[in-house]
Amino acid sequence: MSPIPAPAADGALVEHALTTEVRSRAIRLLAGREHSRLELSRKLAARDYPADVIETVLAGLERDGLLDEARLVDAYVAGRLAKGFGPLRIRLELREKGLPDDLVEPHVDLGDKHCMALLRTAHDRRFGAEAPIDARDRARRGRFLEYRGFPPRLIARLLDSDDEAFE
Repeated sequence: MSPIPAPAADGALVEHALTTEVRSRAIRLLAGREHSRLELSRKLAARDYPADVIETVLAGLERDGLLDEARLVDAYVAGRLAKGFGPLRIRLELREKGLPDDLVEPHVDLGDKHCMALLRTAHDRRFGAEAPIDARDRARRGRFLEYRGFPPRLIARLLDSDDEAFE
């Protein structure tokens, strides 16, 4: 017959098992895609894990390089730009993920020339290279591009330009 462990040792075993379970769950989430610290914290808290265990696990994941918000921003911005989204929308989405502005801004501060090229690509992919045919068409295109997260002043510059911009 094996001896019964002391209550303190039993508590430590339970805590270790819980920490291992939370870490395993977090790693599975990270295997699917990059997450911010806030996203992981919310997802783990939704499973009713204790906040102190979640914080301990997240700190360990950051220390081990498995949770890296800079890597998340790099990958996220590149992916969203490739899908035709603009810097305003990307900035908003990253803020919702709980990422600090000082980490996000260098990636979404594109400059007018680069942003205009992305805007043109998003426009042409959706509407073709033809100029808007009337005010209603111009407004529809503007709403689409604004929803995509491009600055209104650049949208106006593109849509209000003479037809040579569409040639």
